[in-house]
Amino acid sequence: MTMFDTSNLGEILPLLLVGFFRYTLTATLIGTGIGVVFGLVLAILRRMHTRWVRVPVRAFVEFVRSTPLMVQLLFATGVGFVARPLGPFLVGSIVLGIHYATYMSEVYRAGIDGVPKGQWEAAVALSMSRRRTWQAVVLPQAVRNVLPALGNYAISMFKDTPYLSVIAVPEMVRVAEEYGGEHFAYTGTFTLAAILFLLASYPTSILVRKLETRLGH
Repeated sequence: MTMFDTSNLGEILPLLLVGFFRYTLTATLIGTGIGVVFGLVLAILRRMHTRWVRVPVRAFVEFVRSTPLMVQLLFATGVGFVARPLGPFLVGSIVLGIHYATYMSEVYRAGIDGVPKGQWEAAVALSMSRRRTWQAVVLPQAVRNVLPALGNYAISMFKDTPYLSVIAVPEMVRVAEEYGGEHFAYTGTFTLAAILFLLASYPTSILVRKLETRLGH
């Protein structure tokens, strides 16, 4: 099968779509959910006044950001008591989420720092508790400001899902690789996989840019 040969399209496309929806897209959704929530937790913990909390969290963030995602995936699946009950797909999705959470935490931190100081002072003047200040004043403004950046990281995570193939998750690129090897059709198969990635990620990137413009970034 050459790049423009469509003779095996009916056989390849369903296989790629199964890998895409069952693993590639699902891993992205799980990882994004983890990244968005855990990233916010990390950002808040890094602002705590307690040194024994702030320092280990900062060290964790720097460690995860400074090591390759592939190494983290291989390490996590090599830990038997974690990998066996969860399975490689769920472990890989969690690792993806944690990896990107460290980047999203920096985005959240910038958004929190961007909340005007007067907002904090006004909350204190109104005798609002610290928890209420975060919930009603700080986080709504911070999250609104960083939504486009979070969307960009979600797209990046989507494009990094092929790394899951190193831990034997049959996501779309692994399916393409296996089919190409069996039928000597690498070019056409990978071209079709690339087109599916493009069809999924490009509209999302357009929506993120529109959101960015609407929010005034």
